[in-house]
Amino acid sequence: MSELYDITIIGGGPVGLFATFYAHLRQAKVKLIDSLPQLGGQPAILYPEKTILDIPAFPQLTGQELTERLLEQISQFDTSICLNETVLQLEKKEDHFIISTNKGQHFSKTLIIAMGGGAFKPRPLELEGAEGFSNIHYHVANIQQYAGQEILILGGGDSAVDWALAFEKIAPTHLIHRRDNFRALEHSVEALKQSSVQLHTPYLPSRLEGQGDHASHLEISRAKSGESQSLAFDHLFVNYGFKSSVGNLKKWGLELERHKIKVNSKQESSVSGIYAIGDCCTYEGKIDLIATGLGEAPTAVNHAINQIYPDKKVQPKHSTSL
Repeated sequence: MSELYDITIIGGGPVGLFATFYAHLRQAKVKLIDSLPQLGGQPAILYPEKTILDIPAFPQLTGQELTERLLEQISQFDTSICLNETVLQLEKKEDHFIISTNKGQHFSKTLIIAMGGGAFKPRPLELEGAEGFSNIHYHVANIQQYAGQEILILGGGDSAVDWALAFEKIAPTHLIHRRDNFRALEHSVEALKQSSVQLHTPYLPSRLEGQGDHASHLEISRAKSGESQSLAFDHLFVNYGFKSSVGNLKKWGLELERHKIKVNSKQESSVSGIYAIGDCCTYEGKIDLIATGLGEAPTAVNHAINQIYPDKKVQPKHSTSL
Protein backbone atom coordinates (compact mmCIF):
# COMPACT_ATOMS: atom_id res chain seq x y z
CA MET A 1 0.00 0.00 0.00
CA SER A 2 1.17 3.55 -0.72
CA GLU A 3 2.08 5.91 2.10
CA LEU A 4 -0.63 6.26 4.74
CA TYR A 5 -1.44 9.73 6.09
CA ASP A 6 -3.14 10.74 9.32
CA ILE A 7 -5.29 13.43 7.71
CA THR A 8 -5.98 14.14 4.05
CA ILE A 9 -7.61 17.48 3.34
CA ILE A 10 -9.68 17.81 0.17
CA GLY A 11 -9.72 21.45 -0.94
CA GLY A 12 -6.94 24.03 -1.00
CA GLY A 13 -8.89 27.23 -0.36
CA PRO A 14 -8.40 29.39 2.76
CA VAL A 15 -10.20 26.95 5.07
CA GLY A 16 -8.33 23.92 3.73
CA LEU A 17 -4.99 25.74 3.99
CA PHE A 18 -5.61 26.75 7.60
CA ALA A 19 -6.71 23.21 8.46
CA THR A 20 -3.43 21.98 6.96
CA PHE A 21 -1.44 24.43 9.06
CA TYR A 22 -3.29 23.55 12.27
CA ALA A 23 -2.90 19.81 11.61
CA HIS A 24 0.85 20.35 11.39
CA LEU A 25 0.74 22.18 14.73
CA ARG A 26 -0.82 19.02 16.15
CA GLN A 27 2.06 17.07 14.52
CA ALA A 28 -0.21 15.09 12.21
CA LYS A 29 1.01 13.65 8.92
CA VAL A 30 -0.94 15.71 6.35
CA LYS A 31 -1.74 15.53 2.65
CA LEU A 32 -3.62 18.24 0.71
CA ILE A 33 -5.53 17.52 -2.54
CA ASP A 34 -7.06 20.20 -4.79
CA SER A 35 -8.70 20.06 -8.22
CA LEU A 36 -7.29 23.44 -9.27
CA PRO A 37 -3.78 24.09 -10.64
CA GLN A 38 -2.97 26.46 -7.76
CA LEU A 39 -3.77 26.80 -4.06
CA GLY A 40 -5.96 29.52 -2.60
CA GLY A 41 -9.40 28.67 -3.95
CA GLN A 42 -11.86 31.37 -4.94
CA PRO A 43 -10.15 34.33 -3.17
CA ALA A 44 -6.91 33.67 -5.05
CA ILE A 45 -8.45 32.99 -8.45
CA LEU A 46 -11.73 34.92 -8.62
CA TYR A 47 -11.01 38.08 -6.61
CA PRO A 48 -7.30 38.36 -5.76
CA GLU A 49 -7.42 42.18 -5.69
CA LYS A 50 -10.72 42.59 -3.81
CA THR A 51 -10.83 43.31 -0.08
CA ILE A 52 -12.10 40.54 2.21
CA LEU A 53 -13.93 41.91 5.23
CA ASP A 54 -14.43 38.93 7.55
CA ILE A 55 -10.83 38.15 8.55
CA PRO A 56 -10.31 39.32 12.17
CA ALA A 57 -7.66 42.05 12.71
CA PHE A 58 -7.27 42.65 8.94
CA PRO A 59 -9.52 45.52 7.79
CA GLN A 60 -7.74 45.69 4.41
CA LEU A 61 -6.80 42.22 3.20
CA THR A 62 -7.14 41.16 -0.44
CA GLY A 63 -7.76 37.65 -1.69
CA GLN A 64 -4.18 37.43 -2.92
CA GLU A 65 -2.76 38.70 0.39
CA LEU A 66 -4.85 36.19 2.35
CA THR A 67 -3.60 33.38 0.15
CA GLU A 68 0.02 34.47 0.47
CA ARG A 69 -0.20 34.62 4.26
CA LEU A 70 -1.79 31.16 4.48
CA LEU A 71 0.83 29.70 2.15
CA GLU A 72 3.53 31.31 4.28
CA GLN A 73 2.03 29.59 7.32
CA ILE A 74 2.22 26.10 5.84
CA SER A 75 5.61 26.68 4.15
CA GLN A 76 7.40 26.01 7.44
CA PHE A 77 6.14 22.41 7.31
CA ASP A 78 6.64 19.57 4.85
CA THR A 79 3.21 19.10 3.28
CA SER A 80 2.40 16.62 0.53
CA ILE A 81 0.39 18.71 -1.96
CA CYS A 82 -1.43 17.24 -4.97
CA LEU A 83 -2.82 19.77 -7.49
CA ASN A 84 -5.00 19.25 -10.57
CA GLU A 85 -6.50 16.18 -8.90
CA THR A 86 -10.24 15.66 -8.75
CA VAL A 87 -11.55 13.23 -6.14
CA LEU A 88 -13.79 10.67 -7.83
CA GLN A 89 -14.51 8.13 -5.10
CA LEU A 90 -14.03 7.45 -1.39
CA GLU A 91 -13.87 3.92 -0.04
CA LYS A 92 -13.73 3.10 3.66
CA LYS A 93 -11.65 0.17 4.90
CA GLU A 94 -11.29 -1.03 8.50
CA ASP A 95 -8.67 1.50 9.57
CA HIS A 96 -8.24 3.86 6.59
CA PHE A 97 -9.83 5.40 3.51
CA ILE A 98 -8.90 4.93 -0.14
CA ILE A 99 -9.23 8.18 -2.07
CA SER A 100 -9.44 7.65 -5.83
CA THR A 101 -8.73 10.65 -8.06
CA ASN A 102 -8.28 11.25 -11.78
CA LYS A 103 -4.55 10.62 -11.24
CA GLY A 104 -4.42 7.69 -8.85
CA GLN A 105 -5.10 6.61 -5.27
CA HIS A 106 -4.28 8.05 -1.84
CA PHE A 107 -4.56 6.45 1.58
CA SER A 108 -5.53 8.21 4.80
CA LYS A 109 -6.73 7.38 8.30
CA THR A 110 -9.15 10.34 8.31
CA LEU A 111 -10.44 12.93 5.82
CA ILE A 112 -11.36 16.59 6.12
CA ILE A 113 -13.41 17.92 3.21
CA ALA A 114 -12.94 21.66 2.63
CA MET A 115 -14.09 21.98 -0.96
CA GLY A 116 -16.13 25.17 -0.54
CA GLY A 117 -18.93 25.43 -3.08
CA GLY A 118 -17.28 22.78 -5.23
CA ALA A 119 -15.26 23.00 -8.41
CA PHE A 120 -15.94 26.21 -10.28
CA LYS A 121 -15.39 27.68 -13.72
CA PRO A 122 -16.39 31.01 -15.30
CA ARG A 123 -19.44 31.44 -17.50
CA PRO A 124 -17.83 32.01 -20.91
CA LEU A 125 -18.25 34.80 -23.44
CA GLU A 126 -20.17 33.01 -26.16
CA LEU A 127 -18.91 34.87 -29.23
CA GLU A 128 -17.20 33.31 -32.21
CA GLY A 129 -13.45 33.06 -31.65
CA ALA A 130 -13.54 34.29 -28.05
CA GLU A 131 -11.70 31.25 -26.70
CA GLY A 132 -8.77 31.88 -29.05
CA PHE A 133 -7.85 35.39 -27.86
CA SER A 134 -5.23 35.67 -25.12
CA ASN A 135 -6.37 39.16 -23.99
CA ILE A 136 -9.85 38.01 -22.93
CA HIS A 137 -9.80 37.25 -19.20
CA TYR A 138 -12.10 35.82 -16.53
CA HIS A 139 -10.19 36.90 -13.44
CA VAL A 140 -7.60 39.51 -12.53
CA ALA A 141 -4.15 38.89 -11.10
CA ASN A 142 -1.76 41.79 -10.48
CA ILE A 143 -3.99 44.62 -11.61
CA GLN A 144 -1.05 47.02 -11.98
CA GLN A 145 0.13 45.24 -15.12
CA TYR A 146 -2.85 46.78 -16.94
CA ALA A 147 -2.10 50.39 -15.99
CA GLY A 148 -2.68 52.87 -18.82
CA GLN A 149 -4.30 50.32 -21.14
CA GLU A 150 -7.82 50.40 -22.58
CA ILE A 151 -10.05 48.13 -20.47
CA LEU A 152 -13.49 46.71 -21.29
CA ILE A 153 -15.56 44.90 -18.65
CA LEU A 154 -18.68 42.83 -19.32
CA GLY A 155 -21.26 42.29 -16.57
CA GLY A 156 -23.52 44.06 -14.13
CA GLY A 157 -23.05 42.35 -10.77
CA ASP A 158 -20.85 43.09 -7.78
CA SER A 159 -17.71 41.66 -9.35
CA ALA A 160 -18.04 43.63 -12.60
CA VAL A 161 -18.76 46.91 -10.79
CA ASP A 162 -15.96 46.38 -8.27
CA TRP A 163 -13.46 45.67 -11.03
CA ALA A 164 -14.58 48.71 -13.00
CA LEU A 165 -13.99 50.91 -9.95
CA ALA A 166 -10.59 49.31 -9.37
CA PHE A 167 -9.46 49.66 -12.99
CA GLU A 168 -10.74 53.24 -13.22
CA LYS A 169 -7.93 54.33 -10.90
CA ILE A 170 -5.22 53.15 -13.30
CA ALA A 171 -6.68 52.88 -16.81
CA PRO A 172 -9.43 54.13 -19.19
CA THR A 173 -12.32 51.79 -18.39
CA HIS A 174 -15.63 50.86 -20.06
CA LEU A 175 -18.40 48.78 -18.50
CA ILE A 176 -20.94 47.05 -20.77
CA HIS A 177 -24.15 45.63 -19.30
CA ARG A 178 -27.27 44.27 -20.93
CA ARG A 179 -29.59 46.19 -18.60
CA ASP A 180 -29.83 49.79 -17.39
CA ASN A 181 -29.90 48.62 -13.77
CA PHE A 182 -26.96 46.98 -12.03
CA ARG A 183 -27.21 44.08 -9.57
CA ALA A 184 -24.33 45.31 -7.40
CA LEU A 185 -24.60 46.87 -3.93
CA GLU A 186 -26.23 50.30 -3.95
CA HIS A 187 -23.12 51.95 -2.51
CA SER A 188 -20.97 50.49 -5.31
CA VAL A 189 -23.43 51.52 -8.02
CA GLU A 190 -23.49 55.08 -6.71
CA ALA A 191 -19.68 55.16 -6.71
CA LEU A 192 -19.73 53.84 -10.28
CA LYS A 193 -22.04 56.65 -11.43
CA GLN A 194 -19.73 59.23 -9.85
CA SER A 195 -16.62 57.69 -11.44
CA SER A 196 -14.98 58.20 -14.84
CA VAL A 197 -15.99 54.70 -16.01
CA GLN A 198 -17.80 54.92 -19.35
CA LEU A 199 -21.08 53.02 -19.08
CA HIS A 200 -22.72 51.29 -22.05
CA THR A 201 -26.27 50.16 -21.20
CA PRO A 202 -28.34 48.36 -22.27
CA TYR A 203 -25.85 46.76 -24.68
CA LEU A 204 -24.88 43.19 -25.55
CA PRO A 205 -21.57 42.02 -27.04
CA SER A 206 -22.19 40.91 -30.63
CA ARG A 207 -18.84 40.43 -32.40
CA LEU A 208 -15.10 40.33 -31.79
CA GLU A 209 -12.38 41.53 -34.15
CA GLY A 210 -8.67 40.86 -33.96
CA GLN A 211 -5.62 39.24 -35.48
CA GLY A 212 -3.88 36.09 -34.36
CA ASP A 213 -4.45 35.55 -30.66
CA HIS A 214 -5.05 39.24 -29.90
CA ALA A 215 -8.55 40.80 -29.98
CA SER A 216 -8.65 44.51 -30.74
CA HIS A 217 -12.32 45.54 -31.03
CA LEU A 218 -15.65 44.51 -29.54
CA GLU A 219 -18.87 45.30 -31.35
CA ILE A 220 -21.77 45.90 -28.97
CA SER A 221 -25.43 46.10 -29.97
CA ARG A 222 -28.13 48.03 -28.17
CA ALA A 223 -30.83 45.80 -26.74
CA LYS A 224 -34.08 45.80 -28.75
CA SER A 225 -33.08 48.48 -31.31
CA GLY A 226 -29.98 46.62 -32.54
CA GLU A 227 -28.00 49.85 -32.87
CA SER A 228 -24.31 48.97 -32.70
CA GLN A 229 -20.90 50.51 -32.07
CA SER A 230 -17.33 49.25 -31.97
CA LEU A 231 -15.06 49.68 -28.95
CA ALA A 232 -11.28 49.35 -29.18
CA PHE A 233 -9.55 47.67 -26.26
CA ASP A 234 -6.32 46.20 -24.98
CA HIS A 235 -7.91 43.79 -22.51
CA LEU A 236 -11.46 42.48 -22.08
CA PHE A 237 -12.66 41.11 -18.74
CA VAL A 238 -15.75 38.89 -18.62
CA ASN A 239 -17.71 38.95 -15.35
CA TYR A 240 -20.75 36.78 -16.06
CA GLY A 241 -20.40 34.79 -12.87
CA PHE A 242 -19.20 31.26 -12.26
CA LYS A 243 -20.66 27.80 -12.40
CA SER A 244 -19.88 25.57 -9.46
CA SER A 245 -20.33 21.85 -9.15
CA VAL A 246 -20.07 19.46 -6.22
CA GLY A 247 -19.04 16.81 -8.74
CA ASN A 248 -19.06 13.29 -7.29
CA LEU A 249 -19.98 14.37 -3.76
CA LYS A 250 -23.35 12.59 -4.00
CA LYS A 251 -21.54 9.30 -4.61
CA TRP A 252 -19.38 9.47 -1.49
CA GLY A 253 -22.00 7.99 0.84
CA LEU A 254 -22.39 11.12 2.99
CA GLU A 255 -25.65 12.53 4.32
CA LEU A 256 -26.34 15.76 2.44
CA GLU A 257 -28.68 18.70 2.82
CA ARG A 258 -29.08 20.78 -0.36
CA HIS A 259 -25.71 19.67 -1.76
CA LYS A 260 -23.94 20.36 1.55
CA ILE A 261 -22.49 17.80 3.95
CA LYS A 262 -24.38 17.53 7.23
CA VAL A 263 -22.01 17.56 10.21
CA ASN A 264 -22.29 17.38 14.00
CA SER A 265 -20.60 19.49 16.67
CA LYS A 266 -17.31 17.69 15.96
CA GLN A 267 -17.55 18.70 12.26
CA GLU A 268 -17.93 14.97 11.60
CA SER A 269 -20.10 13.74 8.74
CA SER A 270 -22.44 10.76 8.77
CA VAL A 271 -19.40 8.59 7.97
CA SER A 272 -17.08 8.15 10.94
CA GLY A 273 -13.64 9.54 10.17
CA ILE A 274 -14.80 11.98 7.49
CA TYR A 275 -15.10 15.62 8.59
CA ALA A 276 -16.23 18.69 6.66
CA ILE A 277 -15.51 22.39 7.16
CA GLY A 278 -16.25 25.67 5.40
CA ASP A 279 -18.93 26.33 2.82
CA CYS A 280 -19.29 22.65 1.86
CA CYS A 281 -20.84 21.69 5.21
CA THR A 282 -23.97 22.64 7.08
CA TYR A 283 -25.47 22.50 10.57
CA GLU A 284 -28.19 24.43 12.38
CA GLY A 285 -27.36 28.14 12.58
CA LYS A 286 -24.41 27.92 10.16
CA ILE A 287 -23.15 31.22 8.70
CA ASP A 288 -21.17 30.94 5.46
CA LEU A 289 -18.16 33.17 6.05
CA ILE A 290 -14.45 32.50 5.63
CA ALA A 291 -14.06 33.34 9.32
CA THR A 292 -16.57 30.62 10.21
CA GLY A 293 -14.67 28.01 8.23
CA LEU A 294 -11.36 29.05 9.78
CA GLY A 295 -12.88 28.43 13.21
CA GLU A 296 -14.25 25.03 12.17
CA ALA A 297 -10.83 23.81 11.01
CA PRO A 298 -9.25 23.23 14.47
CA THR A 299 -12.41 21.47 15.66
CA ALA A 300 -12.24 18.99 12.77
CA VAL A 301 -8.48 18.49 13.12
CA ASN A 302 -8.59 17.90 16.88
CA HIS A 303 -11.40 15.36 16.64
CA ALA A 304 -9.72 13.60 13.70
CA ILE A 305 -6.52 13.25 15.73
CA ASN A 306 -8.47 12.03 18.75
CA GLN A 307 -10.08 9.34 16.61
CA ILE A 308 -6.69 8.17 15.34
CA TYR A 309 -4.91 8.51 18.68
CA PRO A 310 -7.51 8.19 21.47
CA ASP A 311 -4.89 8.91 24.13
CA LYS A 312 -4.38 12.43 22.77
CA LYS A 313 -6.62 15.17 24.11
CA VAL A 314 -9.39 16.45 21.87
CA GLN A 315 -8.74 20.00 23.00
CA PRO A 316 -5.10 20.91 23.55
CA LYS A 317 -3.96 23.95 25.42
CA HIS A 318 -3.88 27.33 23.73
CA SER A 319 -2.08 27.41 20.39
CA THR A 320 0.86 29.29 21.93
CA SER A 321 1.67 26.15 23.90
CA LEU A 322 1.53 23.70 20.99
